[in-house]
Amino acid sequence: MVYRICKMFEVESGHMLSKHPERCRFPHGHTRKVEIVLEARELDENDMVVDFKALKLAVSDFIDRFDHAMCIHVKDPIYAEMVAQYGGEGGRVIPYEVEDPTSEVMARQIFEYVTHRMEGGGTIRNGNGATYHLPATLRVRSVRLWETTSSWAEVIAED
Repeated sequence: MVYRICKMFEVESGHMLSKHPERCRFPHGHTRKVEIVLEARELDENDMVVDFKALKLAVSDFIDRFDHAMCIHVKDPIYAEMVAQYGGEGGRVIPYEVEDPTSEVMARQIFEYVTHRMEGGGTIRNGNGATYHLPATLRVRSVRLWETTSSWAEVIAED
């Protein structure tokens, strides 16, 4: 038997697709939903796959960096100007060095981060000192990134 949970996050995110033949090559934004699906073969000591709060604490800082940020390929002609105006690393411009920041690429990036974050389990604390457990048996099943209300990209773990 496999148990699954899903936690959804929402961010306002912009991107530019330098390889796109039409309007998507210009700066534009989306209200993006990020769905993270975790699974486990057994429930933890609290009868959960993992506490939703633990998942939120583990990944929200990473996902929040996309909120009100512009994702752009470093070879885009206005990249340097965007960085000068809105900041590079730690600012509101997220550079992509090899690929355009498509929804597929961003979903894979989030999938890889969450997978790495969950590896080996562990504990995580919130600001009030409460401790949450991340079971070592957790598996990231999928990450779905909604670009619009009718369009999404998804990365699914291989079986």
